[in-house]
Amino acid sequence: MPKMKTHSSAKKRFSVTGTGKVKRNRARLRHIASTKTKKQKRHLRGSVVVDKTEHARIERLLVI
Repeated sequence: MPKMKTHSSAKKRFSVTGTGKVKRNRARLRHIASTKTKKQKRHLRGSVVVDKTEHARIERLLVI
């Protein structure tokens, strides 16, 4: 049997932590940032852990 291929766009968007959780970056900071407040942009910075409802689906894309 050939190996499963990792979904190319998923491997660019998600990363797995040491404990097996999946991290992602927040959306809505790529463009039209001048209309957003400093507070909004500050809260969109950094990464967050993927919600448990999406976890299995993303693991399948990453072939973990």
